[in-house]
Amino acid sequence: MSVRFVKASVAALALLLGGLGARANEPSYGPNTYDRTLEALIAHEDIAVRGGWPKVPAGITALKPDAQAPEVAVLKRRLVLSGDLPADALPGDVYDANVVAAVKRFQLRHGLSDLGTVGRLTLKALNTPVEVRLNQLTATLERLKGNGFSFSERYVVVNIPGASVEAVENGLVQRRHLAIVGRPDRPSPVLQANITSVNLNPTWTVPTSIVKADIIPHMRKDPGFLAKSHMRLLGAETREIDPATVNWASLTAPYFTVRQDPGPDNSLGQMKIDMPNTEAVYLHDTPKKSLFRNDVRFNSSGCARVEGVRDLGAWLLEGTEWTPAAIEAEIAKGERKNIPLKKAVPVAWVYLTGWQGADGTVQFREDIYGLDTPQGIVTSTILARKARPKPVQPAGEAKPVASPPARPVKVGAGAGRTLTVSN
Repeated sequence: MSVRFVKASVAALALLLGGLGARANEPSYGPNTYDRTLEALIAHEDIAVRGGWPKVPAGITALKPDAQAPEVAVLKRRLVLSGDLPADALPGDVYDANVVAAVKRFQLRHGLSDLGTVGRLTLKALNTPVEVRLNQLTATLERLKGNGFSFSERYVVVNIPGASVEAVENGLVQRRHLAIVGRPDRPSPVLQANITSVNLNPTWTVPTSIVKADIIPHMRKDPGFLAKSHMRLLGAETREIDPATVNWASLTAPYFTVRQDPGPDNSLGQMKIDMPNTEAVYLHDTPKKSLFRNDVRFNSSGCARVEGVRDLGAWLLEGTEWTPAAIEAEIAKGERKNIPLKKAVPVAWVYLTGWQGADGTVQFREDIYGLDTPQGIVTSTILARKARPKPVQPAGEAKPVASPPARPVKVGAGAGRTLTVSN
């Protein structure tokens, strides 16, 4: 690999990866995401045309800081090409402080714990071909090109592959949260809705699908499962049913509702954020806080568990009497309380596996549901809501000026992608 090649690749990515240590205040999903991601696509196509990046040997996972080995030299070349390591640090095969810092930057860009050493997940990300990264960036651009979500003054975004939540106000991120989203066999949906209320000490009415898949099998193994989980069986007119009267061995279609009582052990935790939608998903707390420590956070049945959800709830209720202290005091009572928002806040659940942030950092996440395909992109793009019938325009009133049509632009002749860039 020539020094000229390295310098050219670094120059192409210099603007993209500057300020990696800073966390930009612009949202990952916003009005500027398309243009920034287009820049990232162009830079990565340049790398692809030049042959991509080298494959890092698996032996790198056994090395610690200050170690010296041939694998380190390959790792350094790989990190230089993606802009995570300065080109002047390229010579040598020592796992020095510069390499540790570069690995940490790489890990943060890929949603991994910034340990500075290469583990299994980091090695997998390092050895993901640049063609896959190009496909991810292209998929994001295609989704944003067909985006039907209106970025209002205040909104919340859930990025499913990123397992993260952002609260946005006036174009800036006010709060960032880790999240736990749907596992591949129970995926979280792409949608838009409106957050209408914050529910303290919620009860949980277990969806029928979960009763069939989880509750019934648990009861067959352990008849005391419902009692231990503080769950009740409710029949007609919400009359309670004794679990001992149910033939769990032959039960296939439940004729009752399963409801979990409020409390710290409730599966929704002590806060639920309501956002009425056809998919019946929402944001909520969880008693299993340890799950947020994992880099892979795809463990739910479709809803999104949010780390620090009480802070998010307080942000949604800003400008009311429900201060953080008031919320905590109400939760301490242990009683269910529903607090309607004075003004609904739009929320978007999106599927972005590759994008560029405002600080120039190019982010990638695992295509956990396998939706970065032509058909997958169609099904994971937020569509515009059906417009209401337009009112009759009074005579003589000026007509609104239509937006100019989008213009097709060829991006990266080497990859042969055609994207549409809005004027």
